[in-house]
Amino acid sequence: MISFSSRWVKVCFGAITFGAVSELVYFTYRKYKRRKWQTNQNESESRKVTEEVLFFPDDRVACKDYFVGEDGCNNNDCRFTHFPNSLSRLYEFINGAKGRLDVCVFVICCIDLADLLIAAHKRHVLVRVISDGEQTEITGSQIWNLRKAGIAVRTNKSSFLMHHKFVVIDDQLLLNGSFNWTRQAISGNQENLMALGNKRIVSLYTNEFERLWNAFDPQKNG
Repeated sequence: MISFSSRWVKVCFGAITFGAVSELVYFTYRKYKRRKWQTNQNESESRKVTEEVLFFPDDRVACKDYFVGEDGCNNNDCRFTHFPNSLSRLYEFINGAKGRLDVCVFVICCIDLADLLIAAHKRHVLVRVISDGEQTEITGSQIWNLRKAGIAVRTNKSSFLMHHKFVVIDDQLLLNGSFNWTRQAISGNQENLMALGNKRIVSLYTNEFERLWNAFDPQKNG
């Protein structure tokens, strides 16, 4: 027969054990909730950054001067649209660069987009361009105009394509998708372009740009 004192010891031991387990569960729960809160905060912060998708083709080509020109468009007979569309939003993104503009695009033939790079260069934004070597000589290529303006351009010398189409703006915004900088991509092809401000994703593309920039250094490749 179990004595009263033995039962009391067991009860006390059980209570202490239950209390210890309860404390452990409580602190584990608090730690989990704190981590979940921090995760939710990070996700909440990430939602404050740019997350947009631009789809092409546009019905009409946007007027560059109207959307990003210093004096707007003064042409009463302007044949370009003054209504916002995907291209006008792209103009705004590129024109918004403050310190650095890294462009890694397979082919650049659109004069208006090339002009925005030149304008950024003139206002002392560091502009760097990577493009496919075989595309520099095609009809309408703007590569030589960019180089003439003083913009550093590097190309691959491989038979394989430099097929990326992305832009990193101020290490804070990524433009990435199927969109090449051609008039056909603007008003003919089915294309997409995502604008993302997620820091982790942007940093991955920044690293890729730097890797290619170094790999295509003409001094290293003769």
